[in-house]
Amino acid sequence: MARPYANEMSKLGETFAWAAAADLKAMRRAVRTAGRSSLRAIGSGGSLTAAHALAALHQRFTGRLAAVATPLEATDEPLDPSVATWLLSAGGGNVDIMAAAKGLILREPRQLGILCGREDSPLAELCRQHPFVDLMLYPPPAGKDGFLATNSLLAFTAVLTRAYASEFGADADWDDAAAHLEALLVEASGTVAAWEAATAPLWARSTTLVLHGPSTRIGAVDLESKFTEAAIGNLQVADYRNFAHGRHHWLAKRGETSGVLAFVTEADRVLAERTLEHIPAGIPQARIELASGPSACALASLVAALRITGWAGFTRGIDPGRPGVPEFGRKLYNLSLPRSRRSATPGRLSPRQAAAIARKSGVKPGDLAVSGELDRWHEALTGFESRLAEARFAGIVLDYDGTVVDTRHRFEPAPKAMIAELARLADAGARIAVATGRGRSVRLDLQKSLPRLLWPRILIGYYNGAEVASLDDDGTPDGSAKPCAALLPLSEALRRQPELAECARQEDRPFQITLEATRVMPESRLWDLARQVILIASAEGVNVTRSSHSVDIVARGVSKLNVIRRLRESVGDEPILAIGDRGRWPGNDYELLREPFALGVDEISVDPTTCWHLGEPGQRGPSVTLDYLTALEVEGGRLRFAQGSFR
Repeated sequence: MARPYANEMSKLGETFAWAAAADLKAMRRAVRTAGRSSLRAIGSGGSLTAAHALAALHQRFTGRLAAVATPLEATDEPLDPSVATWLLSAGGGNVDIMAAAKGLILREPRQLGILCGREDSPLAELCRQHPFVDLMLYPPPAGKDGFLATNSLLAFTAVLTRAYASEFGADADWDDAAAHLEALLVEASGTVAAWEAATAPLWARSTTLVLHGPSTRIGAVDLESKFTEAAIGNLQVADYRNFAHGRHHWLAKRGETSGVLAFVTEADRVLAERTLEHIPAGIPQARIELASGPSACALASLVAALRITGWAGFTRGIDPGRPGVPEFGRKLYNLSLPRSRRSATPGRLSPRQAAAIARKSGVKPGDLAVSGELDRWHEALTGFESRLAEARFAGIVLDYDGTVVDTRHRFEPAPKAMIAELARLADAGARIAVATGRGRSVRLDLQKSLPRLLWPRILIGYYNGAEVASLDDDGTPDGSAKPCAALLPLSEALRRQPELAECARQEDRPFQITLEATRVMPESRLWDLARQVILIASAEGVNVTRSSHSVDIVARGVSKLNVIRRLRESVGDEPILAIGDRGRWPGNDYELLREPFALGVDEISVDPTTCWHLGEPGQRGPSVTLDYLTALEVEGGRLRFAQGSFR
């Protein structure tokens, strides 16, 4: 039996206090990634309201388009993989959200964020099997909601608001919201009592029209959801201007059974008052007055919606927390989503092959079959697979961030399983090398993790190949902050660029300049700024690459290929396997992954002869690297892929 709605409401204060103090590290990191692109927020039931809140926050803070979808829409609608996709689910177990999650994981969008309120849910467990997913677990202290989303909805909306405000330097916006909500979460507050009195006349009418402005849309959306789900009454929603485009006609024909509830803020007060003046006399009106900034108004409108639901339900003899669920409703809830209408995978391809071709071509294999292009791509893939299977590798060169360690956790040690595989291969006599854009920190991390006996056998190429030394060389790299003569004028020009000075951290090394964004911005913006300065400064002989977190500018002759050249001094012309995550130009692994035997774990080039991502569907990053390494066998100091790898 679900809990009484009054019990749910009594815990709102505790829930908000928890949200105001919750650790936001994981969510802020996910918001930072999402802020680089447009976003689609997916939810069902009460979580659909939270999805509307997320979309509104994203548009307001980033200026980028955000849209809302249900799981049914999300599983079948085409969407560019560069769009950040977030799924929100309090319980993490319903059939719709699970189907959407499974489908989206296989699509491998640039970001897939999952906000869930249960750590032990099926949804959380699914995401743990796909580490590229940004899994954000925020279980509110009130536990599972009753029939309607209450505490989980407030919790999700509050932590999302906090995260966006914090990440975009708007702490004052959150402080304002927290201050205004304090009184609204107290049952006996004067504001709450005034709202209850103002809305009481509405419940004698069967239909309620809710009018709102931009900042109070979430409250209106949630009222529609709750009135419908708990069968409290008919409820229609419109913003003030859309109401004028025909929706007002309802009052002309059914005014005697209708009332109007209006959310009024300082931003839309003039329009609200002018609109309400024209409502025919005799139709009851209730105004929910909300003050202060947009975050405060959005959260306050949600709290108002939660309270209004309770008052209307009580008056009409319905407990919104346990309205009763009919048997046909239970059957409907557990229906499966229909199979996707997307083009089927041709039967001759394994799931891995289908995923590899889709990643490389940018087109689903079923569509390639229709256009007559599949045979060409299939031939290229099988040719590459055959060369891999026949090769005996004298060594491996791996990128580090995004390949050995997850970029989101790049200042943490490499996972134990990854270290174990590297140690296994090195101990068996294979030559291992790491090519990284970083410096001393990689040496220290690997020295802490790998047995000392193996250090002399492992090469490290620091600062994108500017310096190459064995892991036991404590004198490398040169950590001085003065750039060489070729980079010095450019370093000074970059520091003089006003926008770069405002939005990026610049780190100079003898043969490399690194720019890292200090605020949320698209990768392309930092890249464009750096390229513009290089062009204006007429800097010749420098190479520019980018990763997910930085732009690197290196002097002439600096390349990750230097690591391969150094490795060849000991292995000759025998094949070398290269593994990296940024093989698409201008990624910082582009040159490395142009090698004949190159495997990608994330972004790959369009070259059909090499740089294929052969990981399992729905996997990318270090988990794919680990898959590759585990598949390698050692024979006489040489490496080969075990028979049947990547099938």
